[in-house]
Amino acid sequence: MAEENETPTEEGAPASAEPDWSAAQTDEGQAAERILNQDEIDSLLGFDLSEDEIAERTGIRAIINSALVSYERLPMLEIVFDRLVRLMTTSLRNFTSDNVEVSLDNISSIRFGDYLNSIPLPAILSVFRAEELNNYGLLTVDSNLIYSIVDVLLGGRRGTAAMRIEGRPYTTIERVLVQRMVEVVLADAKEAFEPLTPVHFTLDRLETNPRFAAIARPANAAILVKLRIDMEDRGGRIELLLPYATLEPIRKMLLQQFMGEKFGRDNIWESHLATELWTTQMDVRAVLDEQQISLKKVLELKVGDTLMLNATPDSLIELRAGQIPLTRGRMGRRNAHIAVRVEAPLSPAAKQAVTRSQ
Repeated sequence: MAEENETPTEEGAPASAEPDWSAAQTDEGQAAERILNQDEIDSLLGFDLSEDEIAERTGIRAIINSALVSYERLPMLEIVFDRLVRLMTTSLRNFTSDNVEVSLDNISSIRFGDYLNSIPLPAILSVFRAEELNNYGLLTVDSNLIYSIVDVLLGGRRGTAAMRIEGRPYTTIERVLVQRMVEVVLADAKEAFEPLTPVHFTLDRLETNPRFAAIARPANAAILVKLRIDMEDRGGRIELLLPYATLEPIRKMLLQQFMGEKFGRDNIWESHLATELWTTQMDVRAVLDEQQISLKKVLELKVGDTLMLNATPDSLIELRAGQIPLTRGRMGRRNAHIAVRVEAPLSPAAKQAVTRSQ
């Protein structure tokens, strides 16, 4: 054993070098032929099904999804959806006459095509239109919530799970009851957006096949809001999808960071500002006539010279605040004072100037 561990001499080198070289070749061949297992491939690509949230931030999937705009860049959306949860809790309690708890699971950005492929069927997809935004949105109601709502509205017993009958389409009664619930949710969504901007959400149609609910291109980015509705031992999930194209008209409003229930509005400050505006003093000039003359004539003016105005006793006088024309009137006398009687309403230019100042 000692002789094998010794370094070979020059004479014995050719005999001992050949086995060492073949062993090195064998090791390199095994390294080259090594194949990645499935877990390593999923980790590399970022498609680990066991940890979806971590996988979305690693691997090739992270590079692909980096083009999506994160909803966190629109901080006002979180406030709007928190308000939506509170409104839905009250309205669904009144709608079902049952104890309803609504919770916000998460808000995420997703591609529209990926979302359609991930919808668990059977489900009812409600396509609604945002009138002022001139675009569409999608509201998905899963099967558990559909059967739970039907069971609650038709007088099912408490403490028993809703019966699910697979392999058949939804009946007309089930679709009508779900449609009523969707209309309640859309009314709450309208009220949730009201402090930000007036938006009317109107139900367009109900679909059971995701292919017929294509309201945007598959590669378009959208915001997905997952809501959980619990009615004691029954419940399900509602998913609200808003494409970024729908939110684009109000994007500047969504970029604001207002805190509190009233979205940053302070009634005390508004009333104080209005009071100060009413008591503000403003200089108003009554202009009889204007003329344009050359600088040479102005320099030649002397004491006693007369400037003739193109105004008669019946001519209208323009009232101005600085350079802004307010209205017109006629000159007269009241007691010992020269007065102007207003003959026309406030001009549109003056109204716009007052609006801009406010």
